[in-house]
Amino acid sequence: MFKTRLLSGILLVILIVAVLYFGGYVTAGAMLFVSLVGVFELLRVYGIEKKPIGFVAYAATVAHYAVLMLGREDLILPVALGMLLLVLAVYVITYPTYTDKDALAAVFAFFYAGMLLSYIYMIRKMPDGGALVVMVFVCSWVNDTLAYCAGVTLGKHKMSPKLSPKKSVEGLIGGLLGSTIVGALYGVFFNAYVTELSLAPVIFGAAGLLGAAVAVIGDLAASAIKRNNDIKDYGKLIPGHGGVLDRFDSILFTAPIVYYTFLYTIGHLGG
Repeated sequence: MFKTRLLSGILLVILIVAVLYFGGYVTAGAMLFVSLVGVFELLRVYGIEKKPIGFVAYAATVAHYAVLMLGREDLILPVALGMLLLVLAVYVITYPTYTDKDALAAVFAFFYAGMLLSYIYMIRKMPDGGALVVMVFVCSWVNDTLAYCAGVTLGKHKMSPKLSPKKSVEGLIGGLLGSTIVGALYGVFFNAYVTELSLAPVIFGAAGLLGAAVAVIGDLAASAIKRNNDIKDYGKLIPGHGGVLDRFDSILFTAPIVYYTFLYTIGHLGG
């Protein structure tokens, strides 16, 4: 199992690097695929992955990426509202085929997997996006690794004993500090080798801290959903890791936070 997990993890990292390196339609197409798989995995949890109300979530995800690729970010909200209205239309027209919980699950799947993952592509589209998008994985994977190390060596106080018994407060603090420090160091690198940016270490350190904080929420939220529905993994797409939502659970929340941190700071603080 460890060998399978290691090899698939290495392959996954190589694919991510390649996809993000090329950018443009390559990144958009790859992230659309990942998002659709994530939507499918979540809809399957609620048993509507092959039903019309579930197909509305797939269509909305495609439409969402289409407006992003066309540079029409002003249409993101109209697409989301249109999706909500269409789900409700299917719900009432076919009543009582679906329950209100089915309708909520379809909307949730679109927002949770369809929209949140798209922020990786949105960061890649930004100026110097190839370098900026690295922070998404710094916040998620560096935080996860350092939190594990701190938890194993120093952990004494359980952070969420019922939901995730192995996670500790000490691990949480270690992950947050580690992500902040690595983020700040990456800001120094960015300033020196990518684009001269005033306060780069501060901006990237803040992105590291905020991104790591929400990464923890994303990880626990994914675990809570699985526990509520008595499932071990969301899928089997990635051998040894599970499905898309198992591997990208923390990134779902990290990517939007990193995007908005850069959006609202670089434009105002950049040199």
